[in-house]
Amino acid sequence: MDLQINVHHLTRVEGHGNIVIDMQSGQLKKAQLEIVEPPRFFEAMLKGRNFHEAAIITSRICGICSLGHQMTSLKATEAALGLAISEQTLKLRKILVHGATFQSNVLHALFLAAPDFLNVGSVFPLINTHKEVVLAALRLKRLANEIGELISGRAVHPISCVPGGFTKLPTNEELAALREKLVTQAIPDASFVVEVVASLAGAIPDFVRETEYISVYSPQEYGLYDGQICSSDSGLHPVDDYLRVTNEFIVPHSTSKHARFNRSSYFVGALARFNNSSALLSPLAKDVAARLGLQAPNYNPYMNTVAQVVEVAHCVEDTIRLIDELLATGIKAEKPNQEPTRYGRGMATTEVPRGILFHDYTYNRQGQIEKANCIIPTGQNLANIDDDMKKLVPEIIGEGKAAITKKLEMLVRAYDPCISCSVHLLDVQFDE
Repeated sequence: MDLQINVHHLTRVEGHGNIVIDMQSGQLKKAQLEIVEPPRFFEAMLKGRNFHEAAIITSRICGICSLGHQMTSLKATEAALGLAISEQTLKLRKILVHGATFQSNVLHALFLAAPDFLNVGSVFPLINTHKEVVLAALRLKRLANEIGELISGRAVHPISCVPGGFTKLPTNEELAALREKLVTQAIPDASFVVEVVASLAGAIPDFVRETEYISVYSPQEYGLYDGQICSSDSGLHPVDDYLRVTNEFIVPHSTSKHARFNRSSYFVGALARFNNSSALLSPLAKDVAARLGLQAPNYNPYMNTVAQVVEVAHCVEDTIRLIDELLATGIKAEKPNQEPTRYGRGMATTEVPRGILFHDYTYNRQGQIEKANCIIPTGQNLANIDDDMKKLVPEIIGEGKAAITKKLEMLVRAYDPCISCSVHLLDVQFDE
């Protein structure tokens, strides 16, 4: 059997990617996601910049994960310069990461992925057919944005998070009002969304491919803000070993690097976090996972969207816990700690919605960056997407071109790729 599929500029993902399938006489010759965007050179932009500027610049890598890039950048700078942060700063940062995670997860699950389950081309037809679902999603996104606005100055490209702390702090009254909204609005809306996703579970393709899952892991909590690197194959690794884990390499069909560790590819993102850390989810999130039939380990990449919904429940509930702890002690006036105790190299990792993110900076004694490296989650996922396609296409070859195309599009969308963040190559030549 012969089959050629060329999906140019796949919709409902961030950035530009093409799905290319070539099967000849029953032999699969090509199954890959081509990344065709021109590269952006943020690491080069950072060279010579002062440590006050790094997080401001790197937050512009992405309009969706701007907070995650900023958090990772701040942590790398603080590690390089020996800047300690307070417990209050730590808790406020964790709240910000929760807000950014559930905002992005809601965006993907209900605005980008759900149309596939309902056989429509975008979210707009759902405004008429599933109005309450769309409204609930919008309310959750709005509330997540309010978290960013209150604690970091604005929802996109935050301004009050700086090395060593915050330039402006929320008041006790503002935090209490946010907590009330989370309890009275976010939890009911999240519960409603869970029931909707449960009703759509039958539309999730039944596909299994075991792979390696890599995420942040912390024994104290569900790993989002900080921890060690966790591989489902080889266990825990220090963040300083991130280059040995990621092993970036170049392929001719992508302007983004690929990555591999113990196998030909690995998976990062919500499903990887769930597989490695599900025992550390909040009680509400564990209930949601059970309601949605998600158990660890799960080897169906399409279930990444379901894992995102589970994380929404976790982030809402854990944010309430963190606010309670802050209110119990009261917000204290603090100045950011910006007096370096050393100069050198600092590495950091944070889980952004699409997976584990690394920033690595080397500072000179003038507090300027001499070298920088950023390894993006989507780049780490690309080899795994290709491997999924290679297994999926032969399994569904009898379903017809239209059905195969849809399942391939759904597969890529399930990873929630942020393609523009991932393009880092300096020189790529395409041989036709």
